[in-house]
Amino acid sequence: MKKLLSGNEAIALGAFHAGVMVGTAYPGTPSTEILETLATFEGPYVEWSTNEKVALEVGMGTAYGGARALVSMKHVGLNVAADPFFTLSYTGVGGGLVLISADDPGNHSSQNEQDNRHYARAAKVPMLEPSDSQEAYELTQLAFSISEQFDTPVLVRSTTRISHSRSVVEFEEREVVHRALPFVRNPQKRVMIPAHATPRHIAVEKRMQELESYSEEFPYNQMRINNTSLGIVSSGVAFQYAMEVFPHASYLKLGMSYPFPERLLRSFQSHVEKIAVVEELDPFLEDILRRFGVAPIGKQFFPGTGELNPDIVADSARQAGLLSDPPLSHATRPASFPLPGRPPGLCAGCPHTGAFYVLRDLGFYHSFDRPAITTRDKVLAGAKKSGLIISGDIGCYTLSVLPPLIAMDTQTCMGASIGVAIGLERAGIANKVVAVIGDSTFYHSGITGLIDAVYNQASTTVIILDNNSTAMTGYQGHPGTGISAKGHPMKVVDMEKLARGVGVEDVQVVNAFDIGTIKFAIRQCIERNEPSVIIVRGLCPSRSKQRGDQLGVDSNKCDGCGACLRLGCPAALRRDEKAWIDTSQCLGTVCALCQQVCPQTAIVLQTPAEVKA
Repeated sequence: MKKLLSGNEAIALGAFHAGVMVGTAYPGTPSTEILETLATFEGPYVEWSTNEKVALEVGMGTAYGGARALVSMKHVGLNVAADPFFTLSYTGVGGGLVLISADDPGNHSSQNEQDNRHYARAAKVPMLEPSDSQEAYELTQLAFSISEQFDTPVLVRSTTRISHSRSVVEFEEREVVHRALPFVRNPQKRVMIPAHATPRHIAVEKRMQELESYSEEFPYNQMRINNTSLGIVSSGVAFQYAMEVFPHASYLKLGMSYPFPERLLRSFQSHVEKIAVVEELDPFLEDILRRFGVAPIGKQFFPGTGELNPDIVADSARQAGLLSDPPLSHATRPASFPLPGRPPGLCAGCPHTGAFYVLRDLGFYHSFDRPAITTRDKVLAGAKKSGLIISGDIGCYTLSVLPPLIAMDTQTCMGASIGVAIGLERAGIANKVVAVIGDSTFYHSGITGLIDAVYNQASTTVIILDNNSTAMTGYQGHPGTGISAKGHPMKVVDMEKLARGVGVEDVQVVNAFDIGTIKFAIRQCIERNEPSVIIVRGLCPSRSKQRGDQLGVDSNKCDGCGACLRLGCPAALRRDEKAWIDTSQCLGTVCALCQQVCPQTAIVLQTPAEVKA
């Protein structure tokens, strides 16, 4: 059978056909569709875990119980899961455990573009890298066998283009066998006190030697000898780009890029005159070659940041003298039709807009052009006159940092907003500080920060933007939604009760579309010398699909002041020097934020005839 599948779909299908019994994940682009696809199959238990660390721990328990587990996450998610990941290398598995790390070269939807290949070397676990959907399917299945054969977790590294690009996958329909070995008690192997960990480290080093030998014969590590003047070492999607640019070169293609097959490299080296390494991000393969005494052409010409593509590879190759043909001229280059730019921003009717509109007006700057502050002295000099500092977090609401809202001052990683806000307060600055965090992010890693605020008696105000969804990655469930990964109703973890349960006495819930109430709550909370939580609640419009009565602009009243445009709503526009509402996007009275901020009361309900017109 053949199907056109994305890399993520192929990984899920491969895991299913490998008999995986448990799949866990926290949604994050570009990995999200792996678990969503696995959830469509009958048999495996799947869950959106609270965060990636919990996802891996559930997978660990599954493997200890003798069953196969798939754990998926984006690259920064492995930072969260790193604590159990490193020790899992010591304890080993039982049933096969495969961890998918979907890296994001080019920062398409991430706060960095770290190269997670280093995790395999640091944790001393094998790593596989598919170069298309067919390999994503096959290597995922093979990873479970490797995991059980060598008693190790296996890291499968994908990237955005592998995860989201589609190619044909050929497979056979089969009866899926779910098996679980009996649990065997072995505290010396699975209870990592120092006395047990030391001999387990020795076992890990021995396992690495065995894996190094295995990598030499690994069928997806392939030496392809063609033109011997140039040999290219590559893996993953970079191999596909290299093949387009150098179709006649010789290749050492790596499906298992760690541990590296040294003997295979020596054989490859003997067949070619010079070697180039084509890889995205860090010089991971290049550094290994240099350690083996090979001096390849690499990052001195090929970029170490951003995604590669065939044009970038070709341009870099010309600089390195590997290609003699000139770039295509404008006359011979295929015609392209660039799409108009679309600046990122919050959606029409977004429940986060009102909160950030208020925060912007209470914030440090009051104009669209922030002055350049370059010294600590300038910051301190303006501190007494400045307003709120807004410590932000990861989510679609991070787009509030862009004009016209410009209402976020810091943002680092999931859950950091609360800890950063506490630190800003402890720095002794005169500003009031608020932490802003989404509902899914709060459950992911904001709870511990809130506990820290209570325990250490900070006066931080935490604003939780609750749109009842993990909206940024496609509206997946989380502990506050009561919806499982398969769409079944589950127990809801009550956010208000949780905040009060950890010791916050001042907990308020406000309507996300009521600017006056939001402003009153924030002003009230920041003046209190105790932790406070404001839950700004409103459904994501892309999920709820609700629409109210339509609003329009009374042109006789509108004086073109632009107050409504400062919301940044894509449905509020300017036409003929006056405001105009795009009714195809506007949610009407479900939102009505523009109506609340208009000083001329020019935004009014439209009659059915006006709407039709």
